Amino acid sequence: MKIVIIAPEQIPVPPILGGSVEITILAIAKELSKWHSVSIISRAHSRYPKYSVIDGVNIYRVPTGSPAKYLTHVKKILKKRQFDVLQIDNRPEFVGQIKSMFPKATVSLYLHSLTFVNFPHTSRAETLAGLRKADLIITNSSSLERRLSARFPSMSRKIRVAWLGVDTSRFSPIQKTSHPRAFTLLFAGRLIPRKGVPVLLQAVKLVNKQVNQPVKVMIAGGSPTSKYARQLQSLSRKFGVHAEFLGTIPHCHIHRVFRKADLFICPSQKHESFGLVNVEAMSSGLPVVASKNGGIKEVIQHGRSGLLIKQYKNPQAFADAICSLIMNKPLYLKMKQEARQIALEKFSWCATADRLNHIYESEIDLQQDKRQNEYHCTAAHCHERQDLQECNETGQGAQPERMKEEPAIPQPFDLVHDWSSFDDDTLSITSTGVFQNFTDLCAENDDESDWSNDSAEATFDFFSDIGYQRLVDALIYG
Repeated sequence: MKIVIIAPEQIPVPPILGGSVEITILAIAKELSKWHSVSIISRAHSRYPKYSVIDGVNIYRVPTGSPAKYLTHVKKILKKRQFDVLQIDNRPEFVGQIKSMFPKATVSLYLHSLTFVNFPHTSRAETLAGLRKADLIITNSSSLERRLSARFPSMSRKIRVAWLGVDTSRFSPIQKTSHPRAFTLLFAGRLIPRKGVPVLLQAVKLVNKQVNQPVKVMIAGGSPTSKYARQLQSLSRKFGVHAEFLGTIPHCHIHRVFRKADLFICPSQKHESFGLVNVEAMSSGLPVVASKNGGIKEVIQHGRSGLLIKQYKNPQAFADAICSLIMNKPLYLKMKQEARQIALEKFSWCATADRLNHIYESEIDLQQDKRQNEYHCTAAHCHERQDLQECNETGQGAQPERMKEEPAIPQPFDLVHDWSSFDDDTLSITSTGVFQNFTDLCAENDDESDWSNDSAEATFDFFSDIGYQRLVDALIYG
């Protein structure tokens, strides 16, 4: 197959610092290139040439500035080229124009979160238009698939799931020195309220009261000089927590940070579609203590590769889990081994690419069968019209005896691909109910049955961030 992956316009491939979508795109492309001809179209960057080849993958880089400008340049690269599969990552608004250029090819939309199918990035109508034009919609977790299906029920038949992966050779354990040192917890991710760093810092304060071994926290991500980072630093001092704020670490070096840690903590306070950092931690031989929400619980096997926290808004719940691993060394060592083994078995990039390869080959076969059925149907219709014309010319009427004796054999139509009559999305909640279930949204725990519309989710994000900001302020100044 000839495959092209169209990256979003914001971050180049490979990413300079970090970007899970762009990391995913390149990793998958490298694996797919072992079987197929694979190209990537990405935004230009001063560090990179307009065209390069990385491990057999052709990478074209075009000017950006806005999604519309970027798409115009992407189409220039696509023009006069032929592809069997065109994969568009996280940009439903690109699908319609790309599909019109390649009506016979398979056009897929690979969604890594709900961010770009929601207000304020796009309207519901624009999102639905893109989803309708896509032949396939791929999500990185079953949790994301369920949430997307809840918002757009008529699109559920198109959705497939392909978990993300990790470079298991780069993210690998090392033998740590045996001399006494602090037990090191690691958080890696964006420094934003929904990631739950205040909960982590409060949990470590409680841990320090329960264990004799010194405990240290490393926080990788974000600028250490940002307002929020400074507030978190102040909070750690108030709690007496030894915390190192490392800032943003380029992804090409982040595996070295994982190797310095003993335990990975993911205290996310809102839905995570997948949580790539958790897989990277597991591959590095780190057990993971994480919030039990979204796609995280598809990655972490409770009691094997880590511990899932149901009451993830409660710092004491995290503290209890952390203490249980610090004070139970046999359990901790067992989880280290299990985490690494599960990463090798289930979350390699090879496994992700193999799943995508199966999805695309199956879809191409289905489309070929559909075209053949349409061809046979058209041919049979033409023969029927010709027979009717001949009968009328001989005066035998519109229903000749010969046709009654030899009825046409009906063609099979057991493959249905046109779901346009079901595109009303009548099950979705309209904007008139934005605040109807606002209390339920604020009290959400697992997020699995979130039927809120785009405006409601944006409203919850807004108030959630304000609430966390007030919490941090209260902890520092209260």
